[in-house]
Amino acid sequence: MLRIQNLSKSYVTGKPVLSGINLTIDGAGLVAIIGASGTGKSTLLRCINRLVDPTEGSLFFGAPKSIDLAALSGQGLRAARRSIGMVFQEYNLVERLSVMENLLTGRLGYMGSFAAWMRKFDAADIAYGQELLQIVGLASFANQRADSLSGGQRQRVGIARALMQRPALLLADEPTSSLDPKTSVEIMQLLQSQGRERGIPVIVNMHDVALAKRFADRIVGMRGGKVVFDGVAADLTDGILNDIYGGTSWLAT
Repeated sequence: MLRIQNLSKSYVTGKPVLSGINLTIDGAGLVAIIGASGTGKSTLLRCINRLVDPTEGSLFFGAPKSIDLAALSGQGLRAARRSIGMVFQEYNLVERLSVMENLLTGRLGYMGSFAAWMRKFDAADIAYGQELLQIVGLASFANQRADSLSGGQRQRVGIARALMQRPALLLADEPTSSLDPKTSVEIMQLLQSQGRERGIPVIVNMHDVALAKRFADRIVGMRGGKVVFDGVAADLTDGILNDIYGGTSWLAT
């Protein structure tokens, strides 16, 4: 599904944020990427969906025939992005629009420019949006403005909007960082369940190691722009956490 090969990214010449990342992610399951702030987790996700252009390397996406996302531009890149849903840390909703209108923006990539400008959405898309609102627990909020929602509700809208694309891959960039513990668990449950039900990989950047251990089928640990751990939660020992974070004094005893 996704093969990352020798991926590197530098915003400033000679100071790489990512250095030679090699990962293969295939099949359904939740992959948690953990690591200290500034280690390149968000940059990695943004390279995958090409919000950031890699400096070097390849991002082979799709099966059985794959395309190199890193080599795409223009219409080809826009077409590929349709298959990659993105959930943002700060929600990225249009505050003045209703919940349903925010969901339907997930279909803009499939529409002609005039239809998109006029917001002429298909009845099938509206029906699917209502189905997704039911799934994320916001069925009665379709006509409510986004700026009236709580943080947890906004993130549910963000997830539903990403699912509106009917993606083959779902990315989530620190989706629980602004949420309370109970809501964080609910959001992770939602991401996990939707990935499994739809048979797609879900890649989540996160700081909460306990949540990563609880929900991830696979954990990737990064330090200094490199992968230093790739395995299951049971293998994530205190010693490995020390390698990832440069210490374990923060761990509960």
